[in-house]
Amino acid sequence: QVQLVESGGGLVQPGGSLRLSCAASGFTFSWSEMSWVRQAPGKGPEWVSSISIAGRTTYADSVKSRFTISRDNAKNTLFLQMNNLKPEDTAVYYCVRNASGSRGQGTHVTVSS
Repeated sequence: QVQLVESGGGLVQPGGSLRLSCAASGFTFSWSEMSWVRQAPGKGPEWVSSISIAGRTTYADSVKSRFTISRDNAKNTLFLQMNNLKPEDTAVYYCVRNASGSRGQGTHVTVSS
């Protein structure tokens, strides 16, 4: 079955960086469009970024120029490089397989001084 395991979250100061990873299994990763979605405390899910099978990327306006999504098809892994983090980026970040809506358990990111 589809399994997505996120990692790389943590506590970081404003202006800092984190790199999230998502290890995928149970489906053909290289044929799957993937996304990152986040959910801040007390708020609904927010789409962050997507990457197509061909590697085309899209971003929410709130993270554009600060976040970079990428994928390593040889390792079945999705990444999210997050730079210049802000307190409003605090959330649980989920890796999503677009075709099925499947997501992992999430990784917590806290941006605070």
